Amino acid sequence: MLRCNTRRQARTETVSSRAVTPIKRPPMELGADPKHDLQIATSFGRVGKGREATMTVGIIVARKGREVVTVDLTATLGDAVRVLAEKRIGAALILGADQRIAGIISERDVVRALAKGGAAALDLPVSGTMTRKVETCNEGEAVSSIMERMTDGKFRHMPVVDQGRLVGMISIGDVVKHRVHEMEHESRAMRDYIMTA
Repeated sequence: MLRCNTRRQARTETVSSRAVTPIKRPPMELGADPKHDLQIATSFGRVGKGREATMTVGIIVARKGREVVTVDLTATLGDAVRVLAEKRIGAALILGADQRIAGIISERDVVRALAKGGAAALDLPVSGTMTRKVETCNEGEAVSSIMERMTDGKFRHMPVVDQGRLVGMISIGDVVKHRVHEMEHESRAMRDYIMTA
């Protein structure tokens, strides 16, 4: 009786060891197993952080182009408004005689000037309306840092400068568009990862 139980037990163990042989299964859907989801999220998070670190202003400038719309310091506010309307943009840089940035004129500046001086403000020099303190960045700065600076400073346009020379201009729209593009790319990468996991 005891011997028979021993045999039966040994037979059961053999069957069990056969049952745990790894079987190649199709990729598991998200939500089916929390441990599987955590493994994917952790692996993908490491990839995502690496990509985030490589996102720089230079990538945006290379994609959108280096053309910068500028207005001369001697122009009137009316001239600046016409440039903004013709180019369908929200801001233009004001350059001084040395071609260095003297200020920036935005739709917000125009609205303030018109509210204060009426239509007569359009005949005044743009230098009286422009924002003189202009935040700039360089091509090596991270996009996440630029988003933070724009949000904290409550402005939407930032000139890109390289060793004092103007090389481009980015807007919050450019940054958001780039981020959406990156998120779509990351989403595709995650789907591919899940399908091959």
